[in-house]
Amino acid sequence: MPIGPVLETPRLILRPPQAEDFDGFCALAADPEAARFIGGVQPRESVWRALCTITGAWTIRGFSMFSVIEKETGQWIGRLGPWQPEGWPGTEVGWGLVKSAWGRGYAVEGASAAMDYAVDVLGWQDIIHCIEAENAPSIRVAERLGSRKLRTVPAPPPFKDVVWDIYGQSAEDWRARRGG
Repeated sequence: MPIGPVLETPRLILRPPQAEDFDGFCALAADPEAARFIGGVQPRESVWRALCTITGAWTIRGFSMFSVIEKETGQWIGRLGPWQPEGWPGTEVGWGLVKSAWGRGYAVEGASAAMDYAVDVLGWQDIIHCIEAENAPSIRVAERLGSRKLRTVPAPPPFKDVVWDIYGQSAEDWRARRGG
């Protein structure tokens, strides 16, 4: 039984994570550059717990990040979508993609679909993106989505010594931007 919806964009399928996504999650977490701003390199055991957390949030919260599947190849290329663990600074749409998917517009394409879902289905009034100041590529993605820097906050536990710039926009601004 599916635990959440499947969203499609011209080039991507966004669906709740499945067991067969584990190796993709591990590859993302094993790459120092790709994992730098999403918790750093993690061993398989920690990735398993993270995958179960993301998947379990679908049951607990009714939403969570999607696995991102490239339509052309059927390959798992990352995870993105709505995210709000306990203590989070707001209703976030976040992203993390494997390096082979960088520079192709997938983060903006997938995050746009996830933002539509967050506003239209989940009823979110605001969407944020938690981004470290050194993460220039994610800042560019946020700006391409129409988000702007709102504030700076310390990340909640267990992210010791991490500070995020919070980018974001209102649902009203997002609807106006997409023309609906």
